[in-house]
Amino acid sequence: MENTHVIVPPERSIETFGSTTFRFVLVSELMDEVDQVRVRDGQIEAERPRLLSPHHFDKMLLDGFSDDTHEFSGWLRKQGADLKFMRYGFQFRKTDLSEEVIHEPMEAVIGRLTGDFKEKHTPFSGLIEGVDDTWEICILKFTMDLIRRSASDNLGEWKRRGFL
Repeated sequence: MENTHVIVPPERSIETFGSTTFRFVLVSELMDEVDQVRVRDGQIEAERPRLLSPHHFDKMLLDGFSDDTHEFSGWLRKQGADLKFMRYGFQFRKTDLSEEVIHEPMEAVIGRLTGDFKEKHTPFSGLIEGVDDTWEICILKFTMDLIRRSASDNLGEWKRRGFL
């Protein structure tokens, strides 16, 4: 995860009241190969964020846990109606994935793709630099960054509409 860098982040956040599809382009150097870069292009879909009360949190996440855990969930329920959890769901579809190997230096590939992103102005797309062997973890980090960026916008929208 430390070697994952979002070069061009999506301009848009996760939609508060609907699902959002993001396109990613992940660039990674092939291991033990000089000037060979793999470019993966795919999509992830962010489901509509949901607010979970402690009661729903208990039902969804604590099934099969020990009695101590259920005591904790009872404490959560007693904290009142103001305590809410946000739930984000993502679907990563490998069927939407394409990849190609380009025989150029990494910097040249990233420079060209950065220019393409700026020229095409795609607000739901992101350019990522990562590690080839662990590319799926790079995508997970990208989704975590999307959640972090979107959470305050989503909470603000729920507050404006009186849901919080």
